[in-house]
Amino acid sequence: MNRKELKITENNKKYFKRTAAAVLSGVLLLGTVAQTVGAADVVDGVVATPYVSLGADLAPDQRAVVLSLLGLTEEELAGYKVMEITNQQEHEYLDAYLTPEIIGDQAWSSAKILACEKGHGITVDTQNINYCTARMYENALATAGVKNAEIVVAGPVPISGTAALIGIMNAYADMNQVTLDEESVDAATNELVTTSELGESIGDQEKASELIAVIKQEIAESGIDDPDEASRLVDEAADELGITLDQNEKDQILSLMDKVAKLDLNVETLKEQAKSIYDKLDSMDIHLNKEEVKGFLGKIGGWFSSVWEKLLDLFNSFS
Repeated sequence: MNRKELKITENNKKYFKRTAAAVLSGVLLLGTVAQTVGAADVVDGVVATPYVSLGADLAPDQRAVVLSLLGLTEEELAGYKVMEITNQQEHEYLDAYLTPEIIGDQAWSSAKILACEKGHGITVDTQNINYCTARMYENALATAGVKNAEIVVAGPVPISGTAALIGIMNAYADMNQVTLDEESVDAATNELVTTSELGESIGDQEKASELIAVIKQEIAESGIDDPDEASRLVDEAADELGITLDQNEKDQILSLMDKVAKLDLNVETLKEQAKSIYDKLDSMDIHLNKEEVKGFLGKIGGWFSSVWEKLLDLFNSFS
């Protein structure tokens, strides 16, 4: 993508949101790297070899800026497994979503990915990335199935971070020799876009992250599959956080949560991986009405329980 297209302005923010969304959907299929990368060394159960993903179109001076923001020198880079994300890869997986003009012809954004011990969770730091906050990355990556990683995302100038997102997912899958579930990645894509758009709409990115996180937690815990119950949950969570949603925003969240409900998300894993946001939510002591979010099946179960109790009472009256 060229400099003019990549710099974040009010006129092109919406395009970057869609770009980032589509990228996350396709990252699991990407396999081209700058050098052959085999299974990484593992020490005490932790991948010891760190990874760096670099935008393939970085000019020498841009590369120097990016490495500096990643906290690396060229000499230190020799100790990393380097992956390269190309603009061709962007087009391969984004042309179905965006016009070639929007995707552009340059890949610049980059990332450093370090595997961490179990229990560390996902931590993200951004440098010259204006598309979304670190918390948005962490929460969406947790949905996608990424675990225990320390990540720095950087661009040579303020940019969207598109190529870096591809690199993060590729690096994580390669270093851990895993394949992330496609539906989870699609939900993560939707989550990143929805959260970013909501943050822009309500004028508070952190509040948007909190709202999506708390709703996602409740959906995963209660297994809601009834639209009316899901709608009630969104209203209640927004009210608890002091957020006013219009119908379009609510519909976007409900569409996202319909996907989340189909995933086998473990709430404790979510909390462990996206600690920064879930620890804050716990400290806020948000009170959602559990009876209101049990879902249709829960209601049916309660009805049968009530009928059974009445039958037992009737039986006992004759004994």
